[in-house]
Amino acid sequence: MELTCSARLLCHESGLSFLGHARKLNLAPKTRQASAATTRVYRAPSAVQQSAKKESKRARRPENVEGEFYVDHTCIDCDTCRWMAPTVFKHSNPQSAVYHQPESPEERLKALQALLSCPTSSIHTERPPKDIKQAHDSFPIPVDADEIQGVYHCGYHSESSFAASSYFITRPDGNILIDSPRYSENLAKKFEAMGGIRYMFLTHKDDIADHKRWQARFNCERILHELEPQTECVEIKLQGQGPWNFLGPDIDLIFTPGHTRGHVCLHYKKGNGVLFSGDHLGGDESSGLELSANMAITYNWYNVNILLESLQKLLPLEFTWLLPGHGRRRHFSSLEERDVIIKEFLARCRVLISN
Repeated sequence: MELTCSARLLCHESGLSFLGHARKLNLAPKTRQASAATTRVYRAPSAVQQSAKKESKRARRPENVEGEFYVDHTCIDCDTCRWMAPTVFKHSNPQSAVYHQPESPEERLKALQALLSCPTSSIHTERPPKDIKQAHDSFPIPVDADEIQGVYHCGYHSESSFAASSYFITRPDGNILIDSPRYSENLAKKFEAMGGIRYMFLTHKDDIADHKRWQARFNCERILHELEPQTECVEIKLQGQGPWNFLGPDIDLIFTPGHTRGHVCLHYKKGNGVLFSGDHLGGDESSGLELSANMAITYNWYNVNILLESLQKLLPLEFTWLLPGHGRRRHFSSLEERDVIIKEFLARCRVLISN
């Protein structure tokens, strides 16, 4: 089947493939009897049709159990809700779905936190929740108030960074926002009450999201390696291969190229240590401590071999918490356990890329 130039342009501008959407464009296959002089009219979907299609995507997925909370068809399978509220959401064909309606106040709060953090607003309740303000006010969420005080998960994940997690550290030398959450005035007011934002550390180019709005709101200094293409407006451009410790004795910035050319991790040395790993390293969706080879290899925009070389830099560092942008967070029981897991991960990745 051949397309005229006008038909090709129409398909391109409407975002539709020709063969897959022939019915929607009111096209009939060309027959042998058709005259060469026949004039055809190719109609794009009407506004009503487009609106109906959009509404159908917002409909409840059949994989959801009956009840108040549900996930619609716009879910991008980012895993956010599944790790934020694991007793409510699960993976199902091939998106997220509610498999258990919240029963306790704690489960309900976590489900609402996941709803607010969903980057595509794909989680809904059948009626407007009366306790949504309580969920808004719960952000940022302490990661572990006992072991790593002053470290928070921001929530409000952004679609523009494919739902990357962002974090917030409160400290005497200046609070740090790590990567960018979706801008929310509710969250901004909470940051303000906690002392504001002095620095905004951006691990790499993918997870910058609403960094301009956060900078405008708090006049914070953004930090990004100069090898990343989005450095034209940042206040502090990292140069060379580090490590950099200008943020204070409790912070080291570690150059970890591989996922992107200028990727950098942040090592917070308080307590047993935390590594904010961006997209360099993260846990997989299993219930154990395995790290995600899929993230390291499949979602790699620069060089996998360089990424694996950069991982060697992490072994001398002291941290038992791994807080990634993408992937599951990990809490190792000891440095020895962490080293075993990372070395096994390195070996597994080398086998995968050699095949």
